[in-house]
Amino acid sequence: MAVRTRFAPSPTGYLHLGSVRTALYAWLYARHHGGEFVLRIEDTDRERSTEAAVNAILEGMSWLGLDADEGPIYQSRRLSRYREVINDLVQEEKAYHCYCTRAELDAMRLDAQQKGRKPRYDGRCRQANNMRNDIDPVVRFKNPLDGQVIVNDAVKGAITFENSELDDLIIARSDGSPTYNFSVVVDDSDMEISHVIRGDDHLNNTPRQINVFAALGATAPVYAHLPMIHGPDGTKLSKRHGAVNVLEYEVQGFLPQAVLNYLVRLGWAHEDQEIFSLDELISLFDLNRVNRAPANFDPDKFLWVNQQHVKAAPTEQLTTLLAEQLAAQNLRAEDGPPLETVVDSLRDRSQTIRTMAESAHCYFTDFDEFDRKAAKAHLRPVAREPLLHFRRAASDLQDWSQAATQKIVEDVAADLALKLGKVAQPLRVALTGQAASPDIGTTLLLVGKQRTLQRVDRALAYIEEREQTNGPAA
Repeated sequence: MAVRTRFAPSPTGYLHLGSVRTALYAWLYARHHGGEFVLRIEDTDRERSTEAAVNAILEGMSWLGLDADEGPIYQSRRLSRYREVINDLVQEEKAYHCYCTRAELDAMRLDAQQKGRKPRYDGRCRQANNMRNDIDPVVRFKNPLDGQVIVNDAVKGAITFENSELDDLIIARSDGSPTYNFSVVVDDSDMEISHVIRGDDHLNNTPRQINVFAALGATAPVYAHLPMIHGPDGTKLSKRHGAVNVLEYEVQGFLPQAVLNYLVRLGWAHEDQEIFSLDELISLFDLNRVNRAPANFDPDKFLWVNQQHVKAAPTEQLTTLLAEQLAAQNLRAEDGPPLETVVDSLRDRSQTIRTMAESAHCYFTDFDEFDRKAAKAHLRPVAREPLLHFRRAASDLQDWSQAATQKIVEDVAADLALKLGKVAQPLRVALTGQAASPDIGTTLLLVGKQRTLQRVDRALAYIEEREQTNGPAA
């Protein structure tokens, strides 16, 4: 059987992490088996579907690299097909018009509750022609009255549903528009979808859909219902946990390959491996490794996974992304050192490209003030002599390289009989305003000679002002 999977989001909101994981699993399964992946936009709910949401879905899929072999296919452009199938089912007496009013349905539901039964449609229009000229009817599917539906779920195993517990599904609303549980079956049949991979919140829809497949004389796909993703506190994943538009993670400086890597592990595992390339995931992924239990979203682990990918990513990719982040922070790449050098100096300590850009600020523009704690610890009167000594040597240096500047710092420490940190740390605070940066030679290289001399002068002025204010012991 040729493998054809699909991702079928409703454009009523943004593409969030749960939806992306569903898309990823379907995409990986198709790629692993040499099959095809279809993107279908389920936009028949015209009141809630928006063009902005459609664009957000397409942009998110593009950013993540989850390319479709077919689509996007829009349900809203297939309405004539749904009406055709609905008419066929009515003609074949596999569906019928229901003229029950809202008041009648509410009374039916209340009566069932009072009698301790499950609220469900009692099939009264199925048994007789109750046509009313003043009512636009819905169309209901004639669900089998007895027997069972067995869902051989690829994740959860065999699950049995009694047909007696399923009422007659509405397949067309009173305005003629198809309902979800009907249109999805027609689509999956027409598009020859072999495997439906989706969240287990859809599990209760599955027996109804299998019965519709049978009525159409079509073979139902293999279903795989994925466990839900919970927040760190075990509750349903929400915006406060990180269930935001996936494109927000692009803004935050996450790498698409890291997002996919983290999400695949929320429900799937390969031994104890944590970090995967996309090629590895395609090679290893299969449904038999998907867990049945819900997974918990861990924002700290997400950042850690992203940091591992930042460390390993090609410099060219990070350079492009860093330039975009700098621009978003109103900094110009041409105002600082080569971005490749910045990337290679900061990649090991950066969780995201945004934090990399924030750490690189001092290489592209002057900072407003020293970090108070760092200045208090390192820009003290005892640092005046090492800074002056360094400045005199640095002002004459022609070869402003990492090695040459590092040697000056080492020579100053040796000349003054100081540990290297007693020179490097005050210098680091003078150059960056912070107590942490790459090694001092790299930091000097990135700041550049002119800015270095200016910032050392500024630090010396700060020390003098502090001494005048607080006295020599400060």
